[in-house]
Amino acid sequence: MTSDLPDADRLREERQRVGRSIQNCRVDHGLTQEQVILAIPMNRAFYQKIESGIANPSLNTLLKIARAIGVHISELLADEAPAAGPGC
Repeated sequence: MTSDLPDADRLREERQRVGRSIQNCRVDHGLTQEQVILAIPMNRAFYQKIESGIANPSLNTLLKIARAIGVHISELLADEAPAAGPGC
C-alpha cells in the first residue's frame, strides 16, 4: 500500500542526513571531494549531489564511498549524522 511509504519530505530529509554524514566522515578523514571521486571513480557532479542530499545513490555507490573514505557503510547510515571531528 502506498500509504505505508515515507512521504517525499521524509525521503529528502534522509538523503540530506546521509549526505551530511558522508561529508563529515570525509572531512574527518582529511579527504577532499576530489580524492574520494578519484578513488571510486565517480562523476564529480553526482558526488556533489550525494553530499548535498539531492541524489539517491545505490547501495553499491554508498559502499564505494565508504571504502574510499575508510569507514564502514553503517557509519554513513547511522541515525545521527556525525559532527565534524573524531568519531567517524
